[in-house]
Amino acid sequence: MIARLLLVAAAATMLAGCGLRPLYSGGSRGAVATQLRSVEVAPIPGRAGYLIRGALVDQLGQGEGGEMRYRLEVELDDQISGLGIRLDDAVTRERRTLRARYRLVDAQLGTVLLDATAGSDAGIDVVGSEYATVAAEQTALERLSEMVAQQIVSRVALYMSRAPAAGQ
Repeated sequence: MIARLLLVAAAATMLAGCGLRPLYSGGSRGAVATQLRSVEVAPIPGRAGYLIRGALVDQLGQGEGGEMRYRLEVELDDQISGLGIRLDDAVTRERRTLRARYRLVDAQLGTVLLDATAGSDAGIDVVGSEYATVAAEQTALERLSEMVAQQIVSRVALYMSRAPAAGQ
């Protein structure tokens, strides 16, 4: 029993000195979460843009009051390409790729603080029913939008955790 306590105490001491710190320390009132809420997401054209923007607004906590100090500008590239092709030239498998180039801009100064890309792809089976194929393509777009938005928010949060807080 004492050996276990000593082992736990030693592990806690080693973890404290490793330099890791939680990105969202302080929860919803922490520095990173507060800065994320001050990011305004610019309109993004198209269905994919609508889905990504909605996911970004949800994940950033936008609209919960406060001054918008940053603007997030996103450009999308949404592609569907045929992969599996039968002898009769019919496509049996598709690949949907969603890529985003995004920029975090200081709203007051207009300077670009972060310029990066995010993306993901999904495979889609093409079946005999055209309706089922279209439904699968739309479902893939919804999933990809959530994943790309999560990548963007994670990268912006990492940037904000390393950058000095505004006004300091």
